[in-house]
Amino acid sequence: MKRFSIYSVFLVLFVMAGCTDKFDEINTDPTQSSESTWDPNFFLPNAQISYINLGYGNIIYQSLFMQVLASTFSYYGNGDKYVNTQNSTSYQGSIFNTTYNVGRLLAEMMRLSKGKDQYSNLYNVGRILQVMNFQQGTDTYGDIPYSEAFKVKDGVATPKYDTQQSIYAAMLPELESAINALDATKLKPTGDLFYAGDIAKWKKFGYSLMLRVAMRLTKIDPATAKTWAEKAAAGGTFASIDDNAKIIADASNANSAIYNVYQVTDDFRELRFSKTLIDNLKSAGDPRLSAVAEVPAAGAAANANQTLVGDNSAAVQLGLPNGFDLIGGATDITKSAGYPGATGTGNDVAPLGKYSRPRISVYLKRGGTLEVLTYPGTELLLAEAKARGWNIPGTAADHYKNGVVGGMTTLTQLDASAAISAATATAFADAHPLDVSSLDASLKMINTQYWIVTGTTFDFMENWSNWRRSGYPVLTPVNYPSNVTNATIPRRMIYLSTEIITNGTSYTDAVGRLSGGDKLTGKVWWDK
Repeated sequence: MKRFSIYSVFLVLFVMAGCTDKFDEINTDPTQSSESTWDPNFFLPNAQISYINLGYGNIIYQSLFMQVLASTFSYYGNGDKYVNTQNSTSYQGSIFNTTYNVGRLLAEMMRLSKGKDQYSNLYNVGRILQVMNFQQGTDTYGDIPYSEAFKVKDGVATPKYDTQQSIYAAMLPELESAINALDATKLKPTGDLFYAGDIAKWKKFGYSLMLRVAMRLTKIDPATAKTWAEKAAAGGTFASIDDNAKIIADASNANSAIYNVYQVTDDFRELRFSKTLIDNLKSAGDPRLSAVAEVPAAGAAANANQTLVGDNSAAVQLGLPNGFDLIGGATDITKSAGYPGATGTGNDVAPLGKYSRPRISVYLKRGGTLEVLTYPGTELLLAEAKARGWNIPGTAADHYKNGVVGGMTTLTQLDASAAISAATATAFADAHPLDVSSLDASLKMINTQYWIVTGTTFDFMENWSNWRRSGYPVLTPVNYPSNVTNATIPRRMIYLSTEIITNGTSYTDAVGRLSGGDKLTGKVWWDK
């Protein structure tokens, strides 16, 4: 039997040519579309929601690696304690599947729109999104198929794994070319979930993405990072939170990534904010603390009730330490120093009842908002670029302030209950200005804020990637019995397990180039 390739491009809605004209006439379904009548715009919203709607793909590992969330629950041990529990292989390969599922949609969208003036902007939006898609894929695994992906029709069923270095070298000029080709005088893309086809916003999106791609190279190739960061800043990145690229999920279909995971009873009951995040917010008097966190009402029944809001008062918030369980041994949270005790009485006891969870109103809503690329994150990267002495307009301190204020005011896009006024956010930023006494002091503050911004918007993939790049905030790894990383925070995910069978030669070549091999402890090219 012929195996299906995840790198192939296909259209299930198209009816292609048959053996004879008469056969076609008899056997062609008149309700189906053909290439000549199909509108490639239809691919765009599907690709956009599939890219960001990662569900377990980013919450079961990255959110806990980064000590934004914590859990004592069994399968969250994958990320919380670096141990392999149920379905660990499929979870580790999840982003690989996402990269090529989204990539197929975009590749076909571009194939059908290329060279057609009415689809010129759609084609170039597709190019920009494909760069974002492949950045997420290569940042997760390292070397992946890129130049030969989606070429099954050309006879390439087992594409080579391109080096991450070559992928980054291709992505930056591809972005520049696509941005320059956008034309506001031509037809807008339709079905666009980010900007409803607004080409001016897509240009800012492209330059903001260019900045993010460039900054990923600060450890491995600072000269290239500088060149492209300066190009992005000169081109024009996001100017306010109104430019945030986001998707508001369809509440009737419940297709929000937050909904898909957090609505599950076990996940809702067992996920808590980490002590690392809560302590950071609490010690600074950060107004985001009461915007994002709440302590459940007392008792097991109340903890599991997805309609019963908790107490979001800043004073009562308490983060759950990473690395503990509830199985009765030495690592049981109830035996740890600082354990606050359970809530409830008799048979209605919640061992984790005093620990803060993500607020129901903000993170549980069926029509949740999924932030894709944001103004505050972009401003923080500009702050870092300026702190490094690069040719970036403005000051590092001002970009930092914009990032802090934007990170707070962006939360209202998740839900009105999380709204922090511009005045409150500005007052906090003014009281906590950027430390410019040294580059390291600046980098620490900038990237800690980036961790908070991406963590509180549940953008865990970017949260993890920027931490690997910057090293901030400094996190203390968990050392749990039987962990598989020698008590180090994982630096990459393991390739999709079926690649060994379906693309074995290319897979083996790629693993041979990986620093540390195909393990959680291996490092991608830019992570030196």
